[in-house]
Amino acid sequence: MTVAFCLYKYFPFGGLQRDFMRIAQAVAARGHVVRVYVQSWQGDKPEEFEIITVPVRSKTNHGRNAEYYQWVKAHLSQHPVARVVGFNKMPGLDVYYAADVCYAEKVAKEKGFFYRLTSRYRHYAEFERATFEQGKPTKLLMLTDKQIADFEKHYGTESSRFLILPPGIYPDRRFDNHQPGSRDRYREKNEIGAEDYLVLQVGSDFSRKGVDRSIEALAALPEAIRNRTTLFVVGQDKPGRFKALAQKRGVENRVRFFSGRNDVSELMIAADLLIHPAYQEAAGIVLLEAIAAGLPILVTEVCGYAHYIADAKCGRVIAEPFNQKSLNEALSGALTNTEQRQLWAEHARHYACTQDIYSLAEKAADIIVGEPRG
Repeated sequence: MTVAFCLYKYFPFGGLQRDFMRIAQAVAARGHVVRVYVQSWQGDKPEEFEIITVPVRSKTNHGRNAEYYQWVKAHLSQHPVARVVGFNKMPGLDVYYAADVCYAEKVAKEKGFFYRLTSRYRHYAEFERATFEQGKPTKLLMLTDKQIADFEKHYGTESSRFLILPPGIYPDRRFDNHQPGSRDRYREKNEIGAEDYLVLQVGSDFSRKGVDRSIEALAALPEAIRNRTTLFVVGQDKPGRFKALAQKRGVENRVRFFSGRNDVSELMIAADLLIHPAYQEAAGIVLLEAIAAGLPILVTEVCGYAHYIADAKCGRVIAEPFNQKSLNEALSGALTNTEQRQLWAEHARHYACTQDIYSLAEKAADIIVGEPRG
């Protein structure tokens, strides 16, 4: 069968994009034809995919998304497929992969009356409603129970449509795929001294991922610790205002930004701690990648996958409502307590070896190709 995958943008370092790639490759590996509709594509193009770049002209994101939907709808009417899978919310999907939070819940918590009068709000609310409202046939591939609760609250979505997926990280993230002595080599490669600390943050959209909170926590470290600590921030975003914050806090020489790296698994082996104080995060696959690498984690409770850190006993979950002082104390405490970090690392490695945090792509492919559209 031919399966159409719809996502607005592809770039190699986004969590949603990496999930899409693994799922689409799993479908293709079963002998099905994979067609991908995108507004833009960055990075290598798999030969087994038919990639169609949709022409859009609007100056706004929601305008481009509306144009994209109309173009894809028309193209599918002329070139039909067995199944349409969306990685962004839009009408007409057979399967939706929910890598994002509930928009209605986000608006209810964060936005005022006048925001609801904007064309941006109307677009995103309409596309979410078309995906989740009662009576729709769309199967909903979910990552966390919190997501399901929010969508049920706002749309009364039938529980039978929700299907929870296990996490799905690349096996190369696992600690035992690296040779003995790798940690020292990776640290030397990245100019991290044997007595220094490397704190790692990975994720695109720096504002949402709480990079400002990480910089504040770094700046609050005792001077003797701060002068031995480097924060690596890896992700696709514009770092300008975060560099300015680091300079304002006097830690510009302790923070390094990377637009994207292909050696994140090496960085996780090299690092002493992953920090992920996100403001909003539906899941957070990077948290599971850190567990697989045996890397201790500091994470905010708001993240959908934060419970894995608590379950594995491999780090600290910062409770909501967020308090910067709590993060500051957690970072300082973790860096100064080597025995605690070692215990967290042991727990993470045990969890990675005993729990299923790998099979998302195959489980999603099972659902996608289970039945062709009628």
